[in-house]
Amino acid sequence: MTKRRFEMYQYRQILVRMRRGDSDREIARSKTMGRKKIADVREIANGRGWLDPDSVLPEDSVLASAFTSKEALPATCISTLEPWREQITNWHAAGIRGTTIYAALVRNHGYTGSHSAMYRFLQQLVADEVPEVPMRLTFKPAEAGQVDFGAGPLMTDVHTGEIFKTWFFVFTLAWSRHQYAEFVRDQTVATWLGCHRRAFEWFGGSVARVIIDNAKCAITRACVYESEVQRSYGECAEGYSFKIDPCPPRDPQKKGIVESGVKYIKGSFLPLRDFRDLDDANRQLHEWVLTEAGNRIHGTTREAPLKRFADVEKSLLTPLPDVPPQLATWTKVKVYRDSYVQYQYNYYSVPFRLVGHDLWLKDSDAMVTLYQEHEAVASHVRSKLRGERKTVNDHMPPEAQAWQLQDTKWCLSQAELIGPACFAMIHAMFSDAVLIRLRAVQGVLRLKDKYGAARLEAACSRANHYGTPGYSVAKRILEKGLDQQSMLAAFDALASTYTEGGRFYRDTHTIIQ
Repeated sequence: MTKRRFEMYQYRQILVRMRRGDSDREIARSKTMGRKKIADVREIANGRGWLDPDSVLPEDSVLASAFTSKEALPATCISTLEPWREQITNWHAAGIRGTTIYAALVRNHGYTGSHSAMYRFLQQLVADEVPEVPMRLTFKPAEAGQVDFGAGPLMTDVHTGEIFKTWFFVFTLAWSRHQYAEFVRDQTVATWLGCHRRAFEWFGGSVARVIIDNAKCAITRACVYESEVQRSYGECAEGYSFKIDPCPPRDPQKKGIVESGVKYIKGSFLPLRDFRDLDDANRQLHEWVLTEAGNRIHGTTREAPLKRFADVEKSLLTPLPDVPPQLATWTKVKVYRDSYVQYQYNYYSVPFRLVGHDLWLKDSDAMVTLYQEHEAVASHVRSKLRGERKTVNDHMPPEAQAWQLQDTKWCLSQAELIGPACFAMIHAMFSDAVLIRLRAVQGVLRLKDKYGAARLEAACSRANHYGTPGYSVAKRILEKGLDQQSMLAAFDALASTYTEGGRFYRDTHTIIQ
């Protein structure tokens, strides 16, 4: 028999004509089979009694077993590559090309066959493989939505002239194929959450589950069975009453609906359009979704997405909450040795006892709150600039608080309370033309805690008299008790030296002293 394959209905037609008495030559004129093939069929049919006009022709399955059985087929030749079947099968499964396999067999095993033999052998391997048949997913109205990002065009900032990349966010309802799309500048968690909020407001409700890829702004650990969801996205899902359904890693076909939507925007919207800025691009995109994209006849549903949405799906969406949920970004941060954490190029203080700890930072647009596990330990107004430092004085250690709070004005006010001599000394120290002597002034004022205000005032008076105001001088005076000597007695003794007996007269007692 020839290598040509025939359908069972063709065998049945030949058998019918044979039962009517037509010769092989007459049957061959119909061009259905050649005379040699017809002779083989007549031989098989005659041996089984199928040419008797009074008998009933068998079913197609019986005909197939007879005309395609091994005894009805010629003996097939064995491939010259059969000795290396296992090795070739493994290489083919690993994705190695046939020409590469052929070259390796020639080089390493001395194979002398042709390229055609390798081609036929690989074709047989492919035919023997069990095909992977994907399961087409179906969805009910308002059951699911699929989300993805696509690469957008380069745009120019009209104010700064900066050229920046863009992406477009696409949220497609799985049943109606109606979609929300938006151009954005990044794929951060805050952008991801904001796009979800605007998508739900666009639709007027939320779906039961959202099918996503394993983007880092949504999934912190991708896994087939137990994915870990970004804490911020989990709160968003709870606030809008939907469940997150991440695709298995490296299996984007599970969200093929939105993948097609991304391709549709790239192929039908982006070409031959100009955008002044991001706002203009989004205005054109939203208008296009509500007109051309929303009213086209979809290739799968054979209906217009906007009509399917308005007629059926819109009324079945989960209603939005009366008060929109707070969309906050959660980030793990570390407390550095200066008692600050860094977030988005800004610095926020926390209690100094937490230095070295890892905290959760919650960014809710207006406020930045830091948590140790579930306990809030610090809160700041969110900085809108870069490089700004937000500080709460109580977060600093006592030494730092003293340095920050005991400034020049405070020191002068404290010195005035101690006495005029102390005030004069502090004022003179601050008048130094070279040094900032704030620490020295603070040291002088702290001497009051050890020696009392009266002794400190006396020490400052003595130091001022000799023209040596300073911390070390005042400290030595107090340590040696010089502040307790009567200054008036010393002055009287000196005066008597110059008045009694003449200008330069000095008695023996005075000289001995």
